[in-house]
Amino acid sequence: MLRNAEPLLRDPGRLGIAVLRVLAVAAAYFVSGRLGLLQQIVVAGAKVTPLWPPTGIALTCLLLLGLGIWPGIALGAFLVIASIGPLHPASLGIVAGNTLAPVAACLMLRRVGFRVGLDRLRDGLALVFLGALGGMLISATVGSGVLWLSGSVPGHEFLATWSAWWTGDAMGVLVVTPLLLALRAFRLPEEREPFDWVEPVLLLAGTVAITLIATASSLGLLFLVFPLLIWAALRFQLIGAAPCVLVVSVLTIAAAVDHEGPFSHHSVFSTMVILQALNGSAALTGLLLSAVIAEQQSMYQRIEQACLGLAEVVARLAPGEDDGRWPPSGDGGSGP
Repeated sequence: MLRNAEPLLRDPGRLGIAVLRVLAVAAAYFVSGRLGLLQQIVVAGAKVTPLWPPTGIALTCLLLLGLGIWPGIALGAFLVIASIGPLHPASLGIVAGNTLAPVAACLMLRRVGFRVGLDRLRDGLALVFLGALGGMLISATVGSGVLWLSGSVPGHEFLATWSAWWTGDAMGVLVVTPLLLALRAFRLPEEREPFDWVEPVLLLAGTVAITLIATASSLGLLFLVFPLLIWAALRFQLIGAAPCVLVVSVLTIAAAVDHEGPFSHHSVFSTMVILQALNGSAALTGLLLSAVIAEQQSMYQRIEQACLGLAEVVARLAPGEDDGRWPPSGDGGSGP
């Protein structure tokens, strides 16, 4: 760590850029944390959110900018906790857990050769099981543990607090990280037809409309969002599926917090189970199906490039055969 810091100390310009990156990460963490706290549920006296965007932002920054920006995550987590209420010793434990979790997730993803393009099924599975479900065990365990040790959470409510914490952090990775990675790689096509934007706009608007209808009804119509998510993944891959997943998650969380529609007659625990089952299924559908389609398209492109390369080799080895006649003219063959 000290050896890596020596070049920065010798170069004030690089040091200034590094500090600005850390502050930018802290600001992004804090702003997204405040937005996440707008939709929160109190479980056993602890405030938890069904979707915690800072975990997705933290993991994305670590993957793109490197492990050196971890102080920005710690600073952002500290500022979020300080904005909620008075600080106490357990706050430092929560900051440590919220910092260590995305760092551990990033290290595990690097270990298995994760590619930020999410163009392989193995990358999607790695993000789900290592980045989200595995890495966020740390923040949930540390956070719930320090609250229990400090007496803020009673022992019989530890499991409920832990599960809500874990699913909220995991959903932050599953929903936010793919969206940010897709936006990073998105490029507008050079040639655009006037109606190229019609389908994606209709798709996003349809997702909003269907989700609002499903969350306003008590008939259990939440499954209606899945055809739209599949459509988005098949047609536009991650850049199409990720925004739709975000829309579904945000709108269903709002309905769950207000106990509306399919969440109106359920306890807090039952509401969390239904909500996270829906959001988790939606995120997995969009992420994994997009990864499969992207991997297939990449394979088709490689096959096409191989065929073109083979055709060029054949053309160089046997010039003149591409005119459709055999033997080629000038090779001594007899005419008709």
